[in-house]
Amino acid sequence: MDRSRLLERFLRYVTIDTTAREGAQEYPSSPGQLELGRMLLDELRTIGIEDARQDEHGVVLATIPPTSDPPGPTIAFCAHLDTSPETPGLGVKPQVIENYAGGHIALPGDPSRVIRTDENPELDQLHGCTLITSDGTTLLGADDKAGVAVIVETAAWLAEHPEIPHGPVRICFTCDEEVGRGVDKLDLKQIGAAACYTLDGQGADTIDVETFSADLAVVTVHGVNIHPSIAKDRMTNAVRAAADFLQRLPRDRLSPETTEDRQGFLHPYEIGGGVGEVRLRILLRDFDTARLAEQAELLNGAAAATEREFPGAKIDVNVTKQYRNMSQGLTKEPRAVAHAEEALKRLGRTGQRTIVRGGTDGSRLTELGLPTPNLACGQHTPHSPLEWACLDEMVAAVEWLAKLTEVWAEGEEA
Repeated sequence: MDRSRLLERFLRYVTIDTTAREGAQEYPSSPGQLELGRMLLDELRTIGIEDARQDEHGVVLATIPPTSDPPGPTIAFCAHLDTSPETPGLGVKPQVIENYAGGHIALPGDPSRVIRTDENPELDQLHGCTLITSDGTTLLGADDKAGVAVIVETAAWLAEHPEIPHGPVRICFTCDEEVGRGVDKLDLKQIGAAACYTLDGQGADTIDVETFSADLAVVTVHGVNIHPSIAKDRMTNAVRAAADFLQRLPRDRLSPETTEDRQGFLHPYEIGGGVGEVRLRILLRDFDTARLAEQAELLNGAAAATEREFPGAKIDVNVTKQYRNMSQGLTKEPRAVAHAEEALKRLGRTGQRTIVRGGTDGSRLTELGLPTPNLACGQHTPHSPLEWACLDEMVAAVEWLAKLTEVWAEGEEA
């Protein structure tokens, strides 16, 4: 694999601000996603993929033609162009650390931000590798530009090596995954694949086969606003009511700070407003989809209790569906995971089936009928100024995808 070219791709992609915007009406929600999509379109056409196109929604679609005869099933590789709105993504200044020697990594743009080995124990296994960080003032964008770079480099490698037998491979780059709209504008008929793989996982050689099921609660606290000089017995302060509502949510359980593995949570992550109205956004997450209804009831109970405590306040709890655990959908196409494991085996590596305390485009694609496990592509600590990526793990992901296309081309015998 051409690791220098892969690194150049990644560094080029992360400098484009593709931050998704919560609540935006347009798709994609930010112009940088269209800019990155146009760049990828040019690169795919340069590689020789003639049908590459960017549709009216900014989604990039392309097909790597088959080299095997018969061609075997069509598979797809998918990654998303946007980055998380939780950390600024404008002005990314990537830092490349060659031959990592171990130890903590202080980030030059903000020395108070340090990638610590005790918080990133996987660093102990990466001595001698090439790492990429931001300067600490922004996120890096490895989620999911590492996946984007891996897919494009795989396409280039397959084009340069037509002796590798593979069937048709669809490429799909979506927008606004980070705000839950990644596949909203995607027509599965355009993909037409037996299985798809999102490249949106951490580390190396892991296959995410389960994700959280997810809902979003928008809680609106209505108060009564009036000038504070005449407020006695007339004002109902929505800010105080919202504070009362939040303190009724459990903190020693059902929160991201206190849960791990298969434990679900409620996560208030955004708040805004004033005396007259406050709006909160709360994530509901659990591997057991049925428990989401229990979480919603907990929110409704807290809202009712706050209304009793604050006469005049009215609290609306609006819960909407986001995505569902992919595990059940993957059982409908067992080759999706089995072939990914077989490809690693042929490379002399061992795959690990994992669960992810979050979701990917694969969650929705699987729910819609396209089995889509999530594969590791070298990203770490996403959504944070402490985000980093490992080039060696990205190279390993390219090798994995190339071998995976061969396994699928062999059909049922693999």
